[in-house]
Amino acid sequence: MTTPGLPIDLSLLLAMAGLRRIFLKEYAVSVSIGVHDFERAAPQRVLVNVDVWVDGTPPASDDIAAVLDYDAIRDGIAALVAGRHFELQETLADAVLALCLAQPGVRAARVSTEKPDVYPDCAGVGLEVFAFAGGTPPAG
Repeated sequence: MTTPGLPIDLSLLLAMAGLRRIFLKEYAVSVSIGVHDFERAAPQRVLVNVDVWVDGTPPASDDIAAVLDYDAIRDGIAALVAGRHFELQETLADAVLALCLAQPGVRAARVSTEKPDVYPDCAGVGLEVFAFAGGTPPAG
């Protein structure tokens, strides 16, 4: 399984380490973001993609308490962008990455942000960040 946006060797490393991927795809949020005056005038639509890798052991029970609840990530992103201005997508992506890595059991996370309405001649502009919890890859 190859994860879009990640080098194949990293995707393989994470799969070989026995991790499961939980994802949030194209979560559209309204964000006050940008350095230009016209960007500060109104919130912009930003698409947020999140991949988090957790231990691959199947849950002990069919209970939400036994797994990472992706509502925590989605709700956390909504709270993060509410009432705050971000100058840069880099700052927003790093804040979402930190939120993901702070979730219980998360071993690694990837976050991308995209502003789809910036230029009429391209689908979007954005960036992607990745980190292992604790800064080190999982042992395989």
